[in-house]
Amino acid sequence: MPVITIDGPANLSKETKAKLIVNLTNAASETLNIPKQAFTIIIRENNADNIGTGGVQLSELHKA
Repeated sequence: MPVITIDGPANLSKETKAKLIVNLTNAASETLNIPKQAFTIIIRENNADNIGTGGVQLSELHKA
């Protein structure tokens, strides 16, 4: 069973997550010629305070 894991922001709507799951499943199924039912998609939500790049939290980098 192939597993696709996506690390993303914690503010995705349920609708966006559903669309992401459908699109990832379809693309992987077509590319690998494996039935859609074989795939598991995991979306790991990350708070911007818990991620840093270049020594700076993402929450600080993306302040408006």
